[in-house]
Amino acid sequence: MGKTFAEKILARKSGRKEVVPGQIVTVKPDHLLTHDNTAAIIGKIGPELEEYGVVSNDLSVIVIDHVVPAANEKTAINHKKIREFVSRFNIKNFYDAGEGICHQVVMEKGHALPGNIVLGSDSHTCTYGALNALSSGIDRTEAAALMLTGETWLKVPESIKMTLSGELPPGVYAKDLILHIIGDIGADGANYCSVEFHGSVNKLDMEERMTISNMGVEMGAKNATFPYDSVTEKYLRSIGVQGGYEPVRADEDALYSKELEYDMSDIVPKIAKPHTVDNVVDIDEIQGLDIDQFFIGTCTNGRLSDLREAARILKGKKIAPGRRLLVLPASRSVYREAMSEGLIDIFVSAGGMILPPGCGPCLGAHQGVLAPGERCLSTANRNFKGRMGSKEAEIYLASPATVAASALKGSIADPREVIG
Repeated sequence: MGKTFAEKILARKSGRKEVVPGQIVTVKPDHLLTHDNTAAIIGKIGPELEEYGVVSNDLSVIVIDHVVPAANEKTAINHKKIREFVSRFNIKNFYDAGEGICHQVVMEKGHALPGNIVLGSDSHTCTYGALNALSSGIDRTEAAALMLTGETWLKVPESIKMTLSGELPPGVYAKDLILHIIGDIGADGANYCSVEFHGSVNKLDMEERMTISNMGVEMGAKNATFPYDSVTEKYLRSIGVQGGYEPVRADEDALYSKELEYDMSDIVPKIAKPHTVDNVVDIDEIQGLDIDQFFIGTCTNGRLSDLREAARILKGKKIAPGRRLLVLPASRSVYREAMSEGLIDIFVSAGGMILPPGCGPCLGAHQGVLAPGERCLSTANRNFKGRMGSKEAEIYLASPATVAASALKGSIADPREVIG
């Protein structure tokens, strides 16, 4: 019997001939991601760091991104602790405030590669599955132990095969596709599973794959991966990576716990209603609902292609009176490219506010916190109660195009009517 992606990569990384679902294996990840929570993580192992230091100054990838710039003294102190830790132990892969959102930075800087295992103290570490990596979130205690030892245990997950066919129609995007899937199988439909995407994946570029993999955890998945192909190779070349990695491909006769099929040509714009990501409806079921704040950005949809689509809709127009539009590029690199293409000017001219690359509004840390009774239409990955501030506010999730089209009307609108 053939092996799935997860079974193959975990066997390779644990030095075993083969592994089976449910088996516990010990692995040495290629990288460990931490962000602003690095301060709390190293606080768990202060005496051990004093005695032993870190196992490797190349293992950690540390990105300050969750509250940038620092919003208060407590945050500033945490950032200072991280910088001191980085300096003391000569951490090679450090990205200070302003470089970007951690998941975008890890991808751009080549810290996730095909066949790698990358673990991170953030649930959306699963993003790197877009690059044929096994990537998953872990808790802070596990991250602390990894810093000291360089190894951890993982349970081999069951695998789900999702076969895509067709092609997304105009005005429909990867965000709509993944919301459709999550709405179909539920927030727990892939609990502790490795989700593999097969079929017409060549119709999805790398940024679309990142959006889909990023939201794998919203259906409970430990990993959401795409096969290595010409799209992967092209992206890696674009960031200066040529070779030095070993892709992993599932066997044709691999055994899956579940197999699902989705025709992308049947997908329509989707909205995830409060307060769960799987509370998904077609846009025509909620069209016209008044919205106070519109947010384009995050590690899910703050990339250049997302900003281009939103700018295409907003160019030469103004957002509805009395409404707020926040635009947050996912990284400094994306920000600069958006400026060079004139996208930032389009957003500002339309009445938008440009925020520094970071996570602030998405988790309600600062810059875009909602008041009681307000509604936000967001390109983020979560809409839990209180996620963006008040527990009495409502968050709706959609694609960047849907958010842009809706900002013009002040209410939820179908981007297909604007794009034509």
